Amino acid sequence: MTRSVLGIIGGSGVYDIEMDNARWEAIASPWGEPSDQVRRGEIGGLPVVFLPRHGRGHVYSPTTINYRANIDVMKRAGVTDLISLSAVGSLKEDLPPGTFVLVDQFIDRTFAREKSFFGTGCVGHVPFSHPVSPALQDIVAGALAAEGIAHARAGTYIVMEGPQFSTLAESQLYRSWGASVIGMTNMPEAKLAREAEISYCTVAMVTDYDSWHEEHGTVDVAKVIEVLKANSGNAKRLVSRIAHDFPREHLPCPIGSDCALDFAIMTAPEKRDPGLLAKLDAVAGRVLKR
Repeated sequence: MTRSVLGIIGGSGVYDIEMDNARWEAIASPWGEPSDQVRRGEIGGLPVVFLPRHGRGHVYSPTTINYRANIDVMKRAGVTDLISLSAVGSLKEDLPPGTFVLVDQFIDRTFAREKSFFGTGCVGHVPFSHPVSPALQDIVAGALAAEGIAHARAGTYIVMEGPQFSTLAESQLYRSWGASVIGMTNMPEAKLAREAEISYCTVAMVTDYDSWHEEHGTVDVAKVIEVLKANSGNAKRLVSRIAHDFPREHLPCPIGSDCALDFAIMTAPEKRDPGLLAKLDAVAGRVLKR
């Protein structure tokens, strides 16, 4: 079996985590510059790779993040299981600020981002009906319960382009769709993780009620930052608990995340673009070398 390597992508407010033998390391990607160097280390003997999604100091907006490079460097670092820590707004009364939501579905409303490693010269289509690994979510849910962190399991995450927050009409529309939370960063991140055959799970950390709530009204950035700080502390405790309890051998994903490319590539071998294939060496090397 494959040794587990836990990847953590930290969202707003989470720019580093505590690890043993930690060091920042630059990993080059053919897809361009990632958000930052990765931080390698161990927690309880488990190899952990951390990447701040917005870069240290919060350099990149949700739109300008190079999601392809981020996922590519995590793959090159050997990550088998990836947990996304993401700040979100709540679209439901019973998901107040401070709640951590383990979403299991997404609605992608972004429009200005590169969303696939594949394209002209090597076309690929991966299954994505279930975007979150239930086995990985089970581990995270257990850790949340053990740490006593308020959380909810299941729900839909609307991913908007941003960087502006929602209008009232948009917020009401998304509520009418039955969505649970809204954020700006988990797409195309989750799609790219699936293309890279990495098991993926989102921990959506609620900071506010978006703009729909009659009593709370417009998103107050100052209040969001206050909640971010509290959520960040809980997120770091959560990561430590997850790592200590994490299986040391990577378990096969029950929804096939780790074999998503088995039948995905449609382009005939003789028609494949060598330049694109070279860029796909980490993401799709397992199937391209067959």
